[in-house]
Amino acid sequence: MTRGNRRQLTIVGQREATLEGQTVSYILKRSPRANYARLEVRSETGLTVVIPERYKSAQIPSLLKEKSRWILRKLAEYGQAHILSHEKGIKSGDTIPYLGRDLEVVTEQAHGKADNVKLEQRRLVVSLGSQRSKVNLALEWWYREQAEKLIRKRADELCARLGVKYGRLTIRGVKTRWGSCSHKGNLNFNWKLIMAPEPVVEYVIIHELAHLKEMNHAKRFWELVAELCPRWRDHRRWLKAHEAGLATRLSVEK
Repeated sequence: MTRGNRRQLTIVGQREATLEGQTVSYILKRSPRANYARLEVRSETGLTVVIPERYKSAQIPSLLKEKSRWILRKLAEYGQAHILSHEKGIKSGDTIPYLGRDLEVVTEQAHGKADNVKLEQRRLVVSLGSQRSKVNLALEWWYREQAEKLIRKRADELCARLGVKYGRLTIRGVKTRWGSCSHKGNLNFNWKLIMAPEPVVEYVIIHELAHLKEMNHAKRFWELVAELCPRWRDHRRWLKAHEAGLATRLSVEK
């Protein structure tokens, strides 16, 4: 798909489907250039359903059922990150962290509209488009967007200071690490990192960018990190102390 085509896509919102006894979340998009419905499964976004403008939403359940085995197999390959449990989720009045400060979740109904989240001072106002919409899913989508914007912006700024360039930057939902740098120069970051204080987020970005010069944790690597982040030890300790709590917040996995 070209970049021009991507701009034509309209995100309808998050939806759910039950496939072989498992509840699966997916992102629904409409495309005026699409001639037929298609399914996409990616590690960073899970399942996406792209439909033409005239495609009826009532046809989607049968499409997903027909392709259920393929969908579940592909999701399993990516750690089943987008297969939901039926556990109780976040509700209005709960608090969740965002850039190191606790925000109160406030929900409201916006029937017929796409799910939406707005940051208003110390509140996250979640507008749900239908009775089947889930607060957790709407919030996760918003958090992923904020992580993408902030991390990419800071990575680009810091690249100039370090004199490095990365290949591709991806926001993922991995459980085992906050960030990584491949030998090809591609960067991956955990979207839940956006819950940590901004200096901690920046430390992780600097850590991964430093690997573009030193693909190890030898003395020279830590010297590079210290040049841009003198308090990196404090930030690493903060992550160690809070990683278990952050890893379970907003969780929609089994």
